[in-house]
Amino acid sequence: MRRRLLATLLTATGLVLGLAACGGSDDTAGSAGDDTLKVGVSPVPHAEILTYVKDNLAAAEGLKLDIVEFNDYIQPNVALREKQIDANYFQHVPYLEEEVAAKGYKFTALKPVHIEPLGVYSKKVKSLAEVPAGGVVAIPNDPSNSGRALNLLARNGLITLKPGVGVKATERDIATNPKNLKFSSLEAAQLPRSLEDTALSVINGNYAIETGLKPAQDALALEDGKDNPYANLVVVRTGDEGDARVVKLEKLLHSPEVRKFIADKYQGSVLAAF
Repeated sequence: MRRRLLATLLTATGLVLGLAACGGSDDTAGSAGDDTLKVGVSPVPHAEILTYVKDNLAAAEGLKLDIVEFNDYIQPNVALREKQIDANYFQHVPYLEEEVAAKGYKFTALKPVHIEPLGVYSKKVKSLAEVPAGGVVAIPNDPSNSGRALNLLARNGLITLKPGVGVKATERDIATNPKNLKFSSLEAAQLPRSLEDTALSVINGNYAIETGLKPAQDALALEDGKDNPYANLVVVRTGDEGDARVVKLEKLLHSPEVRKFIADKYQGSVLAAF
């Protein structure tokens, strides 16, 4: 009986160790012997742009891409820190700086790729002049994009901001609010749904496009792409920017072919930043 029990235990232990050895490499991006670059992205337009690169350009450079989609702005950075992915492509530098300050990430931003102009949308009015007094305006709730939204509203005359607040503007920095607008801060992904209940919603370009809005046509006000600090780019763990796979991806993302793809597909709703 003891011999049979010991044999059973040894067999079970061997199976557990074997399973652990087989499963470990699947949980870590860039494991030994794997030349595939795993990149975390937002579905639109990031996944679409990266899929174009994967299908049309990557093979010529000897680059293999694994595209992992995320539907929020939090998990791609968590996954990068935990080495579940090798890079992410969904954010701009002001957002990255807020994340680094709050969570201590050791990340490096690479070169700007594209801009998704932030837009002001409405299902209740056809122009900003029609916005009613006391109207509710939904804006993103993350610090960098909320400041971005307030600056867009200020540039279009709905509010004014205290001098010098720049991209870090908050509701406390509103100097004048002639229409006594009420602000509602929501997770960026929820902003398109808010259109049924608000006078205006300030929506990130990727979420606008995902829900069928056409920023270049539908926005009542839209950011200018020129000198825009909110260009989206690839982010890697600091020290990985020289990885040959990352260098190849950067070359392809900044190619004339990608510039043309962005211009042709998005017709001004997404702008190349290079």
